[in-house]
Amino acid sequence: MNTKPKEINISDKVKIGGSQPLFLIGGPCVIENEEHALFLATQINLVCNNLGIPYIFKASYDKANRSSVTSYRGPGYPAGLQVLDNIKNTLNIPVLSDVHETSQVDKAAQVLDILQIPAFLCRQTDLLIEAARTGKPVNIKKGPFLAPHDMKNIVEKVLSQENANIILTERGTSFGYNNLVFDVRSIPIMKNLGFPVVIDASHSVQKPGGKGTYSGGDAEFIPHVAAAGIAAGADGIFLEIHDAPLKALSDGPNSLILNNLESFLRTLMRVKNAIQNKESPA
Repeated sequence: MNTKPKEINISDKVKIGGSQPLFLIGGPCVIENEEHALFLATQINLVCNNLGIPYIFKASYDKANRSSVTSYRGPGYPAGLQVLDNIKNTLNIPVLSDVHETSQVDKAAQVLDILQIPAFLCRQTDLLIEAARTGKPVNIKKGPFLAPHDMKNIVEKVLSQENANIILTERGTSFGYNNLVFDVRSIPIMKNLGFPVVIDASHSVQKPGGKGTYSGGDAEFIPHVAAAGIAAGADGIFLEIHDAPLKALSDGPNSLILNNLESFLRTLMRVKNAIQNKESPA
């Protein structure tokens, strides 16, 4: 297994991993409507441009893993992918979303710059292989039931299709019922696999199913998890971001408030710079 840091081209403007700077994968959990998604993408992109942070917009077009059958899932296909395509072309930024079934992959790959494998599907061999066959970068979220070293087997499934454009995302480990904990050791362990690693500071503070018919969360701990993850060597940050989390249709309790984003990212940039300077030869 390659242990050298790998740099991945996401688009003409965005490169991640290796010696590249901190990057952000961020947006609302789910597309609520096109106007709102474009508003958030525009505002987040402005912040990232101001700070010089490479930005990838994320939102689910179909949230297939909600707690309740009555929960809002998003606009679905094809409407949701069209929203993402419009955002991509309007703002000239790369976009990411989840794929849940092999039948979705080819259609999604026509729009998405990164295909994301949800945490609870990260061991699904057919889904991983189908995503890998597209040649697109694949962001694999580590399941909360897995040890970080178990991601080696998952990486090898993608590599079996001669696709080395792999991103690994830490998003917490199950800790009893309806609770997650972030094991900071996960970052260096997964980095040893040789691919960019992301800390998902939103889902790491989630309380899955904690509200009965929907998930809870402790958003106040997002900055602490994020800083710890970057200090441990994570290349990028994954965030649920919303202008009004209390009104969000999914994952409001573990979303960062849009107005807090710039100061939040400035802090992470200082942490990232300190780590890079420490690692640089004198």
